[in-house]
Amino acid sequence: MKHGVPATLLVACLTATPVAFAQESASRASIDLSAATPETGTTSPDPLTISSPADATDATSSTAAATSSTAVATSSDTPPSVTVARPVTAAAPTPLDLATAYQIGPEDVLEISVWKNPELSRTVPVRPDGKVSLPLVNDIQAAGLTPVDLRDQVTTKLAEYIPAPEVSVIVREVHSRKVTVAGAVKLPGRYELKSTMTVLEVIALAQGLTDFASRDRIVILRQNGQKTERIPFNYRKISDAAQQDNFLIRPGDIVFVP
Repeated sequence: MKHGVPATLLVACLTATPVAFAQESASRASIDLSAATPETGTTSPDPLTISSPADATDATSSTAAATSSTAVATSSDTPPSVTVARPVTAAAPTPLDLATAYQIGPEDVLEISVWKNPELSRTVPVRPDGKVSLPLVNDIQAAGLTPVDLRDQVTTKLAEYIPAPEVSVIVREVHSRKVTVAGAVKLPGRYELKSTMTVLEVIALAQGLTDFASRDRIVILRQNGQKTERIPFNYRKISDAAQQDNFLIRPGDIVFVP
Protein backbone atom coordinates (compact mmCIF):
# COMPACT_ATOMS: atom_id res chain seq x y z
CA MET A 1 0.00 0.00 0.00
CA LYS A 2 1.69 3.18 -1.31
CA HIS A 3 -0.40 5.89 0.34
CA GLY A 4 -1.03 4.08 3.72
CA VAL A 5 -0.14 5.45 7.20
CA PRO A 6 3.13 4.30 8.56
CA ALA A 7 2.90 1.76 11.33
CA THR A 8 4.99 3.75 13.79
CA LEU A 9 2.72 6.80 13.50
CA LEU A 10 -0.36 4.71 14.11
CA VAL A 11 1.10 3.22 17.27
CA ALA A 12 1.98 6.69 18.62
CA CYS A 13 -1.53 8.00 18.10
CA LEU A 14 -3.08 5.05 19.87
CA THR A 15 -0.86 5.38 23.00
CA ALA A 16 -0.79 9.23 23.46
CA THR A 17 -4.17 9.65 25.14
CA PRO A 18 -3.80 6.89 27.79
CA VAL A 19 -0.41 8.25 28.84
CA ALA A 20 -1.69 11.82 29.30
CA PHE A 21 -4.70 10.54 31.21
CA ALA A 22 -2.45 8.51 33.51
CA GLN A 23 -0.25 11.55 34.22
CA GLU A 24 -3.31 13.71 35.05
CA SER A 25 -4.69 11.02 37.37
CA ALA A 26 -1.36 10.78 39.16
CA SER A 27 -1.25 14.55 39.63
CA ARG A 28 -4.77 14.59 41.11
CA ALA A 29 -3.88 11.77 43.46
CA SER A 30 -0.86 13.68 44.74
CA ILE A 31 -3.03 16.75 45.42
CA ASP A 32 -5.57 14.64 47.33
CA LEU A 33 -2.84 13.10 49.45
CA SER A 34 -1.42 16.50 50.36
CA ALA A 35 -4.85 17.71 51.47
CA ALA A 36 -5.45 14.87 53.95
CA THR A 37 -3.21 12.82 56.20
CA PRO A 38 -4.68 9.34 56.79
CA GLU A 39 -2.41 8.59 59.72
CA THR A 40 -3.65 11.41 61.98
CA GLY A 41 -7.07 12.00 60.52
CA THR A 42 -6.48 15.78 60.45
CA THR A 43 -6.73 18.09 57.47
CA SER A 44 -3.79 20.30 56.60
CA PRO A 45 -4.30 23.94 55.68
CA ASP A 46 -5.36 24.66 52.13
CA PRO A 47 -2.14 25.36 50.21
CA LEU A 48 -4.01 27.96 48.15
CA THR A 49 -5.09 29.97 51.26
CA ILE A 50 -2.55 32.64 52.28
CA SER A 51 -2.95 34.42 55.68
CA SER A 52 -2.36 38.14 55.64
CA PRO A 53 -0.27 39.92 58.43
CA ALA A 54 -3.45 41.56 59.75
CA ASP A 55 -5.09 38.14 60.26
CA ALA A 56 -2.03 36.91 62.14
CA THR A 57 -2.13 39.97 64.42
CA ASP A 58 -5.84 39.43 65.16
CA ALA A 59 -5.21 35.80 65.99
CA THR A 60 -2.37 36.71 68.37
CA SER A 61 -4.55 39.35 70.08
CA SER A 62 -7.37 36.85 70.54
CA THR A 63 -5.00 34.31 72.07
CA ALA A 64 -3.55 36.90 74.48
CA ALA A 65 -7.05 38.04 75.51
CA ALA A 66 -8.10 34.45 76.19
CA THR A 67 -4.95 33.84 78.27
CA SER A 68 -5.56 37.05 80.26
CA SER A 69 -9.18 36.07 80.94
CA THR A 70 -8.07 32.64 82.14
CA ALA A 71 -5.47 34.18 84.46
CA VAL A 72 -8.04 36.60 85.94
CA ALA A 73 -10.53 33.79 86.47
CA THR A 74 -7.87 31.65 88.14
CA SER A 75 -6.75 34.48 90.46
CA SER A 76 -10.34 35.29 91.40
CA ASP A 77 -11.16 31.65 92.10
CA THR A 78 -8.12 31.20 94.35
CA PRO A 79 -8.90 32.46 97.88
CA PRO A 80 -6.31 34.84 99.34
CA SER A 81 -4.06 33.43 102.01
CA VAL A 82 -5.02 34.77 105.42
CA THR A 83 -2.72 34.56 108.43
CA VAL A 84 -4.67 34.16 111.66
CA ALA A 85 -2.84 35.29 114.80
CA ARG A 86 -3.19 32.89 117.67
CA PRO A 87 -4.29 34.40 120.94
CA VAL A 88 -1.53 34.62 123.45
CA THR A 89 -2.46 33.01 126.72
CA ALA A 90 -0.78 34.39 129.81
CA ALA A 91 1.13 31.76 131.78
CA ALA A 92 -0.38 30.83 135.13
CA PRO A 93 1.73 31.86 138.12
CA THR A 94 3.85 29.06 139.54
CA PRO A 95 4.19 28.35 143.26
CA LEU A 96 7.61 29.98 143.15
CA ASP A 97 6.11 33.14 141.62
CA LEU A 98 3.43 33.28 144.29
CA ALA A 99 6.01 32.82 147.02
CA THR A 100 8.51 35.36 145.70
CA ALA A 101 6.18 38.10 144.38
CA TYR A 102 5.91 40.62 147.18
CA GLN A 103 2.40 41.54 148.21
CA ILE A 104 1.69 44.45 150.50
CA GLY A 105 0.11 43.53 153.80
CA PRO A 106 -1.06 45.08 157.08
CA GLU A 107 1.63 46.77 159.20
CA ASP A 108 3.82 47.53 156.15
CA VAL A 109 5.01 51.13 155.80
CA LEU A 110 4.72 52.64 152.30
CA GLU A 111 6.19 55.78 150.77
CA ILE A 112 3.87 57.03 148.02
CA SER A 113 5.33 59.94 146.02
CA VAL A 114 3.72 62.04 143.30
CA TRP A 115 6.28 63.78 141.09
CA LYS A 116 6.19 67.61 141.37
CA ASN A 117 3.32 67.35 143.87
CA PRO A 118 4.87 67.13 147.36
CA GLU A 119 1.53 68.00 148.98
CA LEU A 120 0.12 64.72 147.62
CA SER A 121 3.09 62.58 148.70
CA ARG A 122 2.86 60.62 151.93
CA THR A 123 4.60 57.94 154.02
CA VAL A 124 1.75 55.89 155.42
CA PRO A 125 1.30 52.58 157.27
CA VAL A 126 -1.09 49.94 156.00
CA ARG A 127 -3.99 49.68 158.42
CA PRO A 128 -5.27 46.36 159.78
CA ASP A 129 -8.11 46.51 157.23
CA GLY A 130 -5.49 46.60 154.45
CA LYS A 131 -6.13 50.20 153.30
CA VAL A 132 -4.11 53.42 153.19
CA SER A 133 -5.30 57.03 153.23
CA LEU A 134 -4.03 59.59 150.68
CA PRO A 135 -5.02 63.17 149.70
CA LEU A 136 -7.68 63.30 146.96
CA VAL A 137 -7.72 59.51 146.80
CA ASN A 138 -8.96 59.00 150.36
CA ASP A 139 -8.99 55.30 151.33
CA ILE A 140 -7.61 52.81 148.84
CA GLN A 141 -6.99 49.08 149.19
CA ALA A 142 -3.29 48.21 149.45
CA ALA A 143 -3.09 44.79 151.14
CA GLY A 144 -2.89 41.93 148.69
CA LEU A 145 -1.48 44.13 145.90
CA THR A 146 2.05 44.38 144.61
CA PRO A 147 3.69 47.84 144.67
CA VAL A 148 3.22 48.09 140.90
CA ASP A 149 -0.49 47.30 141.17
CA LEU A 150 -0.96 49.91 143.90
CA ARG A 151 0.94 52.48 141.84
CA ASP A 152 -1.37 51.91 138.88
CA GLN A 153 -4.49 52.29 140.99
CA VAL A 154 -3.27 55.51 142.65
CA THR A 155 -2.33 56.90 139.23
CA THR A 156 -5.82 56.17 137.91
CA LYS A 157 -7.45 57.89 140.89
CA LEU A 158 -5.24 60.99 140.70
CA ALA A 159 -5.77 61.31 136.93
CA GLU A 160 -9.27 62.58 137.71
CA TYR A 161 -7.77 65.66 139.37
CA ILE A 162 -4.33 66.31 137.81
CA PRO A 163 -3.06 65.67 134.26
CA ALA A 164 -0.67 62.73 133.72
CA PRO A 165 0.39 62.07 137.33
CA GLU A 166 3.67 60.23 137.92
CA VAL A 167 3.37 58.02 141.01
CA SER A 168 5.92 55.78 142.73
CA VAL A 169 5.34 53.32 145.56
CA ILE A 170 8.22 52.28 147.82
CA VAL A 171 7.95 49.73 150.64
CA ARG A 172 9.93 51.29 153.49
CA GLU A 173 9.27 48.70 156.19
CA VAL A 174 8.12 45.10 155.92
CA HIS A 175 6.10 43.72 158.81
CA SER A 176 3.35 41.72 157.14
CA ARG A 177 5.30 38.71 155.85
CA LYS A 178 5.06 36.45 158.84
CA VAL A 179 4.83 32.74 159.45
CA THR A 180 3.76 30.92 162.59
CA VAL A 181 5.58 27.86 163.97
CA ALA A 182 3.63 26.01 166.65
CA GLY A 183 3.68 22.67 168.45
CA ALA A 184 6.69 20.54 169.39
CA VAL A 185 9.45 23.03 168.53
CA LYS A 186 11.94 24.55 170.91
CA LEU A 187 10.93 28.18 170.30
CA PRO A 188 7.38 28.48 168.95
CA GLY A 189 6.15 31.86 167.76
CA ARG A 190 5.62 34.21 164.80
CA TYR A 191 8.57 35.00 162.58
CA GLU A 192 9.02 37.59 159.85
CA LEU A 193 10.09 36.31 156.46
CA LYS A 194 12.91 38.56 155.32
CA SER A 195 13.29 36.45 152.17
CA THR A 196 11.91 33.28 150.62
CA MET A 197 12.25 30.36 153.03
CA THR A 198 11.55 26.63 152.96
CA VAL A 199 9.88 24.48 155.61
CA LEU A 200 13.22 23.35 157.05
CA GLU A 201 14.47 26.95 157.27
CA VAL A 202 11.36 28.04 159.17
CA ILE A 203 11.72 25.10 161.59
CA ALA A 204 15.33 26.16 162.10
CA LEU A 205 14.08 29.67 163.06
CA ALA A 206 12.15 27.98 165.88
CA GLN A 207 15.37 26.29 167.08
CA GLY A 208 14.39 22.89 165.67
CA LEU A 209 12.14 20.07 166.85
CA THR A 210 11.87 18.74 170.38
CA ASP A 211 12.70 15.15 171.31
CA PHE A 212 9.01 14.22 171.44
CA ALA A 213 8.00 15.73 168.10
CA SER A 214 6.20 13.54 165.56
CA ARG A 215 8.54 14.10 162.66
CA ASP A 216 6.41 12.24 160.11
CA ARG A 217 3.17 14.07 160.95
CA ILE A 218 4.11 17.74 160.46
CA VAL A 219 1.43 19.73 158.63
CA ILE A 220 1.39 23.20 157.05
CA LEU A 221 -1.91 25.07 157.28
CA ARG A 222 -2.45 27.48 154.39
CA GLN A 223 -5.44 29.76 153.95
CA ASN A 224 -6.94 29.80 150.45
CA GLY A 225 -9.89 32.16 150.53
CA GLN A 226 -12.45 30.77 152.93
CA LYS A 227 -10.86 27.32 153.01
CA THR A 228 -7.83 26.02 154.89
CA GLU A 229 -5.49 23.76 152.97
CA ARG A 230 -3.57 21.08 154.87
CA ILE A 231 -0.17 20.16 153.39
CA PRO A 232 1.60 17.17 155.04
CA PHE A 233 5.35 17.25 155.60
CA ASN A 234 7.41 14.19 156.57
CA TYR A 235 10.61 15.28 158.29
CA ARG A 236 12.04 11.72 158.27
CA LYS A 237 11.88 11.41 154.46
CA ILE A 238 13.27 14.83 153.58
CA SER A 239 16.61 13.27 152.60
CA ASP A 240 14.81 11.39 149.82
CA ALA A 241 13.63 14.01 147.31
CA ALA A 242 11.29 11.49 145.69
CA GLN A 243 9.45 11.03 149.00
CA GLN A 244 9.29 14.58 150.37
CA ASP A 245 9.91 17.99 148.79
CA ASN A 246 11.29 20.84 150.90
CA PHE A 247 8.86 23.39 149.43
CA LEU A 248 8.64 27.14 150.01
CA ILE A 249 6.63 28.67 152.81
CA ARG A 250 4.21 31.49 152.01
CA PRO A 251 3.40 34.44 154.28
CA GLY A 252 0.53 33.55 156.58
CA ASP A 253 1.33 29.82 156.70
CA ILE A 254 1.23 27.95 160.00
CA VAL A 255 3.75 25.15 160.53
CA PHE A 256 2.33 22.76 163.12
CA VAL A 257 4.46 20.01 164.64
CA PRO A 258 2.40 17.52 166.74
